[in-house]
Amino acid sequence: MMKEITVQELKTLRDEGKAHQLIDVREAHEVAVCSINGEHIPMATVMENSDKIKRDIPVVVHCRGGKRSAAVIDALERTHQYDNLMNLKGGILAWAKEIDPTLPQY
Repeated sequence: MMKEITVQELKTLRDEGKAHQLIDVREAHEVAVCSINGEHIPMATVMENSDKIKRDIPVVVHCRGGKRSAAVIDALERTHQYDNLMNLKGGILAWAKEIDPTLPQY
């Protein structure tokens, strides 16, 4: 069962300064539109960049709506046995809707 985190829970993590890594698996042109300052590792390159993904702190993976990040987490868990990954429920669209309405939506 994939772990999920809501945008409110992520905001709390960030506000409290708790250790975590945020990975943005969207394409570069999407990141150019809006970003919540995740580390950009496009979906197609995640597997070859898995060494950049931490294992010792919670890692939140996000895309636009949650589907690509879920696929990335599934692949990383199956191939590299990660157990600290969480999917950002609703992706950056949920963040824009619930946390930061100034973010452009696309």
